[in-house]
Amino acid sequence: MESAYMSPSVLNLQPEEIDTTEKREKYVVSILGCEHVGVLCACLFAEAGFKVTCMDSNPTVVNLLNKGKAPLMNQEVESRLRALVKTGHVRATTDLKNVVSQSDVIVITTSAKIDEKKKVDYSEIENVCKQVGSDLRRGSLVIAVGIVGFGFTEGVIGKILENTSGLKVGIDFGLAYSPIQIPREQTMESLIKQELKVAASEKNSLNSASMILETITKKSTKKTLNIKTAELAVLFEAVQRDVNLALTNELAIFCEKASWDYLEIFKLLNSSSPSGVSLPTLAEENDQKETYLLLEDAENLNAKLCITPIAREANEEIFKHAVNLTQSALRDCGKTLRRARIALLGLTKTANMKTPQKIAAKTLAEILGAKGAKITLHDPYISENELTETPYPFKRSMLQALEGTDCAIILTGHDQFKRPNFRKLKVIMKMPAAIIDFEGIIEPDKVEKEGFIYRGLGRGVWKK
Repeated sequence: MESAYMSPSVLNLQPEEIDTTEKREKYVVSILGCEHVGVLCACLFAEAGFKVTCMDSNPTVVNLLNKGKAPLMNQEVESRLRALVKTGHVRATTDLKNVVSQSDVIVITTSAKIDEKKKVDYSEIENVCKQVGSDLRRGSLVIAVGIVGFGFTEGVIGKILENTSGLKVGIDFGLAYSPIQIPREQTMESLIKQELKVAASEKNSLNSASMILETITKKSTKKTLNIKTAELAVLFEAVQRDVNLALTNELAIFCEKASWDYLEIFKLLNSSSPSGVSLPTLAEENDQKETYLLLEDAENLNAKLCITPIAREANEEIFKHAVNLTQSALRDCGKTLRRARIALLGLTKTANMKTPQKIAAKTLAEILGAKGAKITLHDPYISENELTETPYPFKRSMLQALEGTDCAIILTGHDQFKRPNFRKLKVIMKMPAAIIDFEGIIEPDKVEKEGFIYRGLGRGVWKK
């Protein structure tokens, strides 16, 4: 179905047609999905000069966006969003039909999901594409920025859009794939500096998508006329990180068994050569989805992967190891994990990004809680009202979080956690108490000299 709305065609876009913010005001960009990626994209497109409409099926999210509020985003993003909403450059709605029919560029941020059984679920993105296709107008450009598996963009997204619209990809409308990978610590400024990959099966879509995206990143894009190449590039990149992390954590655990300090080895290697050796850490699920996407693609192709599934399993098992370290430290304090009071310190990766590290903190909290521990949360960069999905109490200060606790677990390396006042901690914590440092930011000797029991990834039992 086509709308009577007319605007400059984007399929034969020329650089001079969008080389100023004034010229970009002629084009309407719709952002479908208003989670983390969607909000950042909306702000960047609007600041580049485009008219931006955000669409989300959740009326609560839409109401907040229209007030310039973005849950779990940092103050910088909210401030910029508020200004854009106030000037009318960004608006939000639940009316997908109206949005699509009046858009020149449609950015689909929905990604594949991984269910509880570790199976890939494409239902959400398929439903979005069906709705988009039913109101897609001739001459528009669809850019899929969510992460999907091998062949999905053309084989599913493209086919659904064609079947529901009656239009043809590359002739009547454009389709491009430009996966935007945004770690939870990503800010708008670091996204602007990102070199995006852009793929399409024909030149018009590729060139138009590249020119449009280059207005928001301020950098040239990496272009390819093979969408499947781009899909695999993203998956391979993520799996490589997953494998590297698994190996790092495995070597760290070896050091624990050998009663040696992984960090000393790390310092030596990184000062003498570009070894590529990294620090151990609790695995976030940034790369979990991509790994499971590749594993499902491999299964469909009857291609047996050996290292990839082992690495993913190892990165999931690291949480059990973290619990074992906690249990061991409490045992040395003469305590048990059951009914122990534990404070998790650090739910965000950096001071610039307030989005909680849902995976590391949430996963560890759930495992510890299931074993009978009582959990308290603290992070200096978020407030209690930003943690709407957690059942655990959140404390505004570190001292409040640690009051009466048997154990402190450091999950991120904030400056506030690097120089604890041990004299105060000994007064407010339930001594003897344990400090578990999963970021390697505190010297073990100092911790144990003050009468605490220390544990850390790659460090283990410190007293030898």
